[in-house]
Amino acid sequence: MVGHSPHRSTLVKSGLAATVLALSAALMTAAPAQAATGSITGLDGKCLDVAGADSANGTPVQIYDCNGTNAQQWTVGSDGTIRALGKCLDIVDRSTADGAKVQLWDCTGGANQKWVVTAAHDIVNPAADKCLDVTDRNSANGTRVQIWTCTGGSNQKWNAPATGGGSTPAPSGFVVSEAQFNQMFPNRNPFYTYQGLVQALSAFPGFANTGDDTTKKQEAAAFLANVNHETGGLQYVVELNTANYPTYCDWGQSYGCPAGQAAYYGRGPIQLSWNYNYKAAGDAIGVDLLNNPWLVENDPAIAWKTGLWFWNTQSGAGTMTPHNAMVNHVGFGETIRSINGSLECNGRNQAQVQSRVDAYQRFTSILGVSPGGNLYC
Repeated sequence: MVGHSPHRSTLVKSGLAATVLALSAALMTAAPAQAATGSITGLDGKCLDVAGADSANGTPVQIYDCNGTNAQQWTVGSDGTIRALGKCLDIVDRSTADGAKVQLWDCTGGANQKWVVTAAHDIVNPAADKCLDVTDRNSANGTRVQIWTCTGGSNQKWNAPATGGGSTPAPSGFVVSEAQFNQMFPNRNPFYTYQGLVQALSAFPGFANTGDDTTKKQEAAAFLANVNHETGGLQYVVELNTANYPTYCDWGQSYGCPAGQAAYYGRGPIQLSWNYNYKAAGDAIGVDLLNNPWLVENDPAIAWKTGLWFWNTQSGAGTMTPHNAMVNHVGFGETIRSINGSLECNGRNQAQVQSRVDAYQRFTSILGVSPGGNLYC
């Protein structure tokens, strides 16, 4: 039955915890096997630029009118580095905080110098799980570049030289192909599009993109298996029990329920509910869901982002996020605990747990990987 689950009413209201992601082994090689060199363009067509064409350690990185100089020639390597003037694109003081500035520095192999250029045109530092960002969306020459939580905004979109010897990248870059997605959800509601899911990935670039290929596929299968259970195989977009709708407004919140007493019912792949969860999820993905919760049932990408928001940032009834449970090999059972452990785990509802495990084993089989251990909670 799709409806209220404890993880949606027990959100820690003190804010979102930062998720620190492990770097993939592919980013830890000593030198690029393949590289591509050229300009990196971003907001309003401006180029990523080394201030004053100065190669000294600590030189600020900014945006500037494209001029074809060496200060704007960047080499994107398959080792995860992005280099100009013989130095690496580097996050100041190895910070993982929003607003940490980016500079030029001697290449050290540190996590603060590793980047992933995604198919969605984000440039992501996996250690911080943050995107390369133009400060304050200001396209003026000389505006500093920083890292910031990925929002999908135009100030975080970049066109960078592609590595790979000129080969064409996969259309999505996601470890689950559209054919496999269709095999997993043969009877899904047309609202839940594969394209919407792929579009949503840019908001949480560490998802199914951390660790080796097996770990990436196991995480994707784990997320989709839990989503399968929450939505009856992606058949339900909104909560079925309309009698519950007026119960999801916590008037104790200072912002109240501006969309109405009955506006915060379960929607989307995790059946997001409660006004404070809509606010927190909206704040995280850069969309005002508190005032317009209907976006979750009208925009497939936003719906998928709310599911990924919980998966990557919330511990629910457990002790860690589902993302961390999978990338740290704690096991699928721990994701069940986070999502609905207070009702299902420790023998409370074995049938529901088994339903999730069955889906996970089926999905890992489709992806051609082992499900790993610790499947139950």
